[in-house]
Amino acid sequence: MIQTIFLVEDEPTIAHAIAEYLTQWGYTVTTVDDFAHVDVEIADSAPNLVLMDIRLPYFNGFHWLELLRQKSKVPVIFLTSVSDDMNLVMAMNMGADDFLTKPIELPVLLAKIQGLLRRTYEYQQTDGIYHAGPFELAALDNRVTRIKHNTTPAQSIDLTPTETRIVRMLFETPGSVVKREAIIRKLWENDAFIDQNTLAVTMTRLRQKVAPIGLDTAIQTVRGTGYRLAVTPDA
Repeated sequence: MIQTIFLVEDEPTIAHAIAEYLTQWGYTVTTVDDFAHVDVEIADSAPNLVLMDIRLPYFNGFHWLELLRQKSKVPVIFLTSVSDDMNLVMAMNMGADDFLTKPIELPVLLAKIQGLLRRTYEYQQTDGIYHAGPFELAALDNRVTRIKHNTTPAQSIDLTPTETRIVRMLFETPGSVVKREAIIRKLWENDAFIDQNTLAVTMTRLRQKVAPIGLDTAIQTVRGTGYRLAVTPDA
């Protein structure tokens, strides 16, 4: 199946180079026509993945990602010419799946795209339902739920594909430590493309998101090693 990449990049030279390179690798690449209505064009294209520059006309990439995440979990890779932790933190906190700093090395970009697409859509065939204590993960739906208990109604939280993969690893071995390196390999395939800070930011965002159902306190940091899910039936 041919997969579609939606490219949000206002520099024509960069956009052309990326589109041409990815097309050679068998992807269909759609670019923006109207930078004032990026969200509408993404919705119309229904892509498998979005490449999003941060600095754009009218509104920046953070604005468009915020709108996108209100109705879509499509994987997003941010592109930026600014290499600093603040942009990285903002991108990951708002639901981006990965981050790449310009000047972009096209083979690295391709590897990120291939890995993210594979990890995102392979779950359509392999994922089911996972349980840990009072929590249930529906990996195919990217949703974690605190199951109804007595008079307490069930509560659900929608996750991004990246967050789902982390929660799944924790749910698969509750009580055991999942090493940081193992999570990085699972998420990004090759830890040369990502650092420990990115994972820490992602875990902070994940804890904040699942706090309303009490899952945040069950996700424990094991200093210098990784993370562990500590739950009991009445947690």
